Amino acid sequence: MAELGRELLEEARAPELAAWVRGLRRLIHQHPELAFQEHRTSALVRAELDALGVPYDWPVARTGVVATIVGGAGPGPVFALRADMDALPIQEMVEWEFKSKEDGKMHACGHDAHVAMLLGAAKLLQSRKDGLAGTVKLVFQPAEEGHAGGYHVLREGVLDDVDAIFAMHVDTHLPAGAVGSRPGPFLAGAARFTATVTGKGGHGATPHAAVDPVVAAASAVLSLQQLVARETDPLQGAVVSVTFIRGGEAFNVIPESVTLGGTLRSMTTEGLSYLMRRIREVVEGQAAVGRCAATVDFMEEELRPYPATVNDEGVYAYVKAVAEGMLGPANVRLSPQIMAAEDFGFYAEKIPAAFFGVGVRGVGEEVHHVHTPHLVIDEDALPVGAALHAAVAIEFLNKHASPVQALSID
Repeated sequence: MAELGRELLEEARAPELAAWVRGLRRLIHQHPELAFQEHRTSALVRAELDALGVPYDWPVARTGVVATIVGGAGPGPVFALRADMDALPIQEMVEWEFKSKEDGKMHACGHDAHVAMLLGAAKLLQSRKDGLAGTVKLVFQPAEEGHAGGYHVLREGVLDDVDAIFAMHVDTHLPAGAVGSRPGPFLAGAARFTATVTGKGGHGATPHAAVDPVVAAASAVLSLQQLVARETDPLQGAVVSVTFIRGGEAFNVIPESVTLGGTLRSMTTEGLSYLMRRIREVVEGQAAVGRCAATVDFMEEELRPYPATVNDEGVYAYVKAVAEGMLGPANVRLSPQIMAAEDFGFYAEKIPAAFFGVGVRGVGEEVHHVHTPHLVIDEDALPVGAALHAAVAIEFLNKHASPVQALSID
C-alpha cells in the first residue's frame, strides 16, 4: 500500500504532470462559473477526458460529467471519486497572473483545485487501467454551493452501482502535504429559513391602533436563541443564527410586516430536522402572542437542506491508512468537527463514504480561508490530491476484488 502511494505521488510530482495539473487549475480559476452554469468548466473536463481516452456520461445534473475507467484485470467493485466544479459570487481581491477574469465571480472555495486534482487522478488511473481489478467512476459535479448538485447527480442513477465513494476539499488550516479528517460526523447538516411576521401597520404615535410585527419578530428572534441554549444537548453541535431582519423604513410608521431569516445547522441530520420543526413553532407561536400571523419557509426545493456529512468508519480508516502510507503518519491529522456544510453528505447517506481535507497552506503564508476574496492556494497540494485520489481508488479495488458479493469494508 505504502509503496504504491509513494510511487503515485512521485509520478504526480514529476515536472510534466505537475505542470499540466497546475495549468488546468489556473485556467479554471480564471473562468469561474456559478452553480449549474459550469458550461466552460464542463467542456474543459470533457476535452481532457477525450484526450486521455476516458469515456464519460454527459450531461449529468445539467452540467456534470461522470467518467468511467473499467479495469482490465477482471470484474470487481466500483469505486467513485468526486470533485465539485462551481464557483462563488465573490470579487477576487488577490492580485496574481491568473486572477479571475469574470467580474463578481471567484473560485473562493477551491473547486478549481478539486477539478484539477481529479483530472490528474484520471491520468494516473488511465495509465494503470489494464491492472485495475474493478471500475473507477470520476464524478465532476456541478452546484455544490447551495444548490445540492450531489443530490441531483444521485437522482440520475449514474452511481447506483458504486460500492464506496471518496472526495477531498482544500483545507486552509493544514499545510500543503498534509491531509485530515475524522470518523463519523465531520461536517454539519445545514438549512436556511425566511419568516414573515404580518400585523397591521399604523402611525408610530398610536401603536394601540396597530398590530406591531416588529415586537413580535423581535420576540421570535430572542426565543430562537433558546433552541440551542436550552433544547439541544450541549455535547451535540448546533447553530441557529438569525442573520437579517427587515421591516419598515420610516421613523414614525409601524410596518405592515417584518421579514427575518438565517441559517440552522446540526452535526446530525436528525438534529437538523428538529431545529426546522421548532423554528416554525417558535416563530408562529411568538407571532400569535403578538396578535400577528407568520409564515416560515425553508426553501426546500430551491435551496435543499444539506444532510450532515458522516464518514463511514470503515472507509475512513481505509483512506487514513492509504494516506499514511503515502504521506507519513505525521501528515495525516485528526480534524475537528466543522459546522460548515457540504453536499457530499447526500452521497454519504446512500453510499459508504469518506471526506478528507487536503492542506493548501503555504509555508510562511498568511492564512486566508475559503469563501473570502483573499483565498490563496499552495499549488504544491495539487499533486498530493491527484495521487491520493488514485491511490485510494486502486487500493480499494485491490482489497475488494471479485467476487463483489463478498465485498466488505473493514
